[in-house]
Amino acid sequence: MRDLRGDASVTEFPAKFPPSHVTPSRRHAVTGGGSAQNIRRKTPPKGRAQLESCPKHPVLDVTEQLDAGVRYLDLRVAHMPEGSAQNLHFVHMLYTTLLVEDTLTEISEWLERHPREVVVLACRNFEDLSEDLHEYLVSCIKNIFGDMLCPRGEVPTLRQLWARGQQVLLSYEEDGVVSRHPELWPGIPYWWGNQVSAKKLIRYLERMKGCGRPDGLFVAGINLTENLEYVLAHPAASLKNMTLPSLPRLSAWVREQRPGPGRRCTNIIAGDFVGTGSFVSDVIRLNDKLLAC
Repeated sequence: MRDLRGDASVTEFPAKFPPSHVTPSRRHAVTGGGSAQNIRRKTPPKGRAQLESCPKHPVLDVTEQLDAGVRYLDLRVAHMPEGSAQNLHFVHMLYTTLLVEDTLTEISEWLERHPREVVVLACRNFEDLSEDLHEYLVSCIKNIFGDMLCPRGEVPTLRQLWARGQQVLLSYEEDGVVSRHPELWPGIPYWWGNQVSAKKLIRYLERMKGCGRPDGLFVAGINLTENLEYVLAHPAASLKNMTLPSLPRLSAWVREQRPGPGRRCTNIIAGDFVGTGSFVSDVIRLNDKLLAC
């Protein structure tokens, strides 16, 4: 981020935000979240044991992701039904033992060590959060990041962010909460193909590009998605087993993209397993196309 042209809007330097689709490491996964429970309810009894046996896959922890160049973090927050009153965890099929407050603190400490870096944090897909828990989460966000937060309004340039000492654009996918807190930005549109096949996912993304990019920030997700049919047909597999063979094809699609304000341009590109292959460097190098203009 510190090497980029300062007068560019954040929406014009999308590729500098190579993201993680799932922030917390699966090494900390503990039990099924709401999404997993929904799948279990639809699964025949014979298949439930197969679903429970699906191996968990490790990813980089948050500091490792930031060090690798990730600048967009997808934070899916949940309150575990049996959890204590204010302990919030991350969830993506599985709850994690990581507390949201601890991870936000880790991000803040990393930013303090890197004052010219800017991150986009997306709090979304909330599970079992009451109004009080939403307000508690927002109070944690404000206390941890303080003046690092960029209040919503016109999307700033990097130079404006640097001058103000602001390093965090935080989107919050709950409109009522956003309306009460000027430090929060509305949810960022996410192109999610919900596909097992890389070919079908790319077809979906190209169709979305044909409709024209949204104004402001948006995410194109190159993350494949396990569905019930896939889980039952591949009981010993994992999302990693499904994704890794498709990474060359998905990475080739990434390298073909062009960032910027044009109708068919991309902004943030999100993927799984950011520590594998050349994904992060492929996304960052897209900025060269914009700088060459």
